[in-house]
Amino acid sequence: MNGANTAFVLISAALVMLMTPGLAFFYGGMVRVKSALNMLMMSFIALGIVSLLWVLFGYSLTFGDDIGGGLLGNLDHIGFQGIHPDSLWGAKPDAIPVFAFAFFQLMFAVITPALISGAVADRVKFGAWTLFITVWVSVVYFPVAHWVWQADGWLFKKEVIDFAGGTAVHINAGAAGLACALVLGKRVGFKKDPMRPHNLPLVMLGSGLLWFGWFGFNAGSALAANGTAANMAFNTQIATGVAMLGWLAYERVRHGAFTTLGAASGAVAGLVAITPSGAAVNAWGAIIIGLVAGVVCSWAVSLKYKLGFDDSLDVVGVHLVGGILGTLLVGLLATDGVGGLNQLGKQALGAFTVLAYSFAVSWILAKAIDVTIGFRASEDEEVGGLDQAYHAETAYDFSAVGSSHVARRTVTTIQDQVGAGAPQNKKVDA
Repeated sequence: MNGANTAFVLISAALVMLMTPGLAFFYGGMVRVKSALNMLMMSFIALGIVSLLWVLFGYSLTFGDDIGGGLLGNLDHIGFQGIHPDSLWGAKPDAIPVFAFAFFQLMFAVITPALISGAVADRVKFGAWTLFITVWVSVVYFPVAHWVWQADGWLFKKEVIDFAGGTAVHINAGAAGLACALVLGKRVGFKKDPMRPHNLPLVMLGSGLLWFGWFGFNAGSALAANGTAANMAFNTQIATGVAMLGWLAYERVRHGAFTTLGAASGAVAGLVAITPSGAAVNAWGAIIIGLVAGVVCSWAVSLKYKLGFDDSLDVVGVHLVGGILGTLLVGLLATDGVGGLNQLGKQALGAFTVLAYSFAVSWILAKAIDVTIGFRASEDEEVGGLDQAYHAETAYDFSAVGSSHVARRTVTTIQDQVGAGAPQNKKVDA
């Protein structure tokens, strides 16, 4: 066991875990106040469900030996049987414990279904959502991650480059989000009622936590404290900063303002796009990827209004489009003789195969839930707010705002007398 690599991967796993609460804050601030807690819970619940499934069978299906065709792992490691604290992953002298690797990969499995929640915000039954992500990670995420990251996965053997999750995480979640949004339909009042973010500081906090945690997401995927990890961390910072600038520039030209929501969304778009490619490009490649992602994803977000689908929090525009851009651009920008049209073809195969599979299975799953137990909340629950309907709580206790009757009367008297010309430093009794 390599102690330095083990420590690095464990710290990276903790950073990736922080991304799920960060995503909860990012999404939670973007919804209306009546569904803020529900949005937080849609991310948080994934931490419990996927952690359990990962132990039961998820790790084995993803990283077990292939059972044929590079499509799925075997069930030899159900319940982590056969794996001990001294079991190693990787080649000596750089190997790390299997438990460290499994812990790191678990955090990827957790955040991927949480990403989908942004596309269906404000209108999903919470119980149906928990059922959806339970089945979805089992039949979509675990197989796709096996395709991409396991040595005998079919896309891995096709030499598709996905260093940290452009296909398995972002295209996968973005395609699923689009499928679910189409099954559920538009929110009540879509394109009629204002649906502005209720707490932009919370959005900025969430994006900052995502940015911070993403260094574990990307650099940690090297599974070693080495030059590849350092290059990935550096390119992650560069691409993210440039994407934010690109989004803001496009927004200024198109809409006349530099918005905080645009800055946060642009940063996330850059993080998404550099995820599959950052270890294979240099700093100039990171700049190009970031700029393209910032501008194109900003434009893509507006398409939901033209095309008429309700992707509540821009999962399609940011994660699906950003994931595709990053996955394809590595085919053109990869250094050391890797990039070229041949590699671009391999990247396109990986991107669009995952998109098609995730969209098709997710649509079938969402439709099956909808026609059986019902996937969408009732109109009354949606209009009244999902926080009260499913959690019996509110994000903010407005009843405590203000003061007692006597104190309010004192303030009113002061305001009246000051307005009438009374000295402002004179004490006024209630």
